[in-house]
Amino acid sequence: MTFINDKKPKDCVYCKAYNVHKDDENYIIYRGKNVFVMLNRYPYSTGHLLIIPYRHVDATEHLSDDEMYELSLSTRDMISILKKTFSPDGFNIGMNLGHEAGAGITDHIHLHIVPRWGGDTNFMTVVARTKVHPTDLEGVYKLLKEHQ
Repeated sequence: MTFINDKKPKDCVYCKAYNVHKDDENYIIYRGKNVFVMLNRYPYSTGHLLIIPYRHVDATEHLSDDEMYELSLSTRDMISILKKTFSPDGFNIGMNLGHEAGAGITDHIHLHIVPRWGGDTNFMTVVARTKVHPTDLEGVYKLLKEHQ
């Protein structure tokens, strides 16, 4: 309900998160040369991660080769950590590019990694349009940091 009732911030939440250097507060689990990884504050499932370039760009074609390469390698590495930590049955990986594609934040691209388990969708999603997140962000953050 907090997410629904919150007003959209004026500043980029991703730029703010990595600039304040309070990784524990912002659930940043990895800082690379060109990208960083953080937990999604409004996850679809336990361990829902975002891989975000430091540079504030709104399209993949604006990323350098080095940024794209690190985005790809970070995706591979985070999947490995999620497998060790939570043993999911599968993953959804992708970007929502543009408002019409479902992006909640359109001006700073980011890649989602959503762990999935057999039977993790239920009547709540269909009937109430509600996502169920079965664990707390602090606990997930600590587990992922331990498994790096």
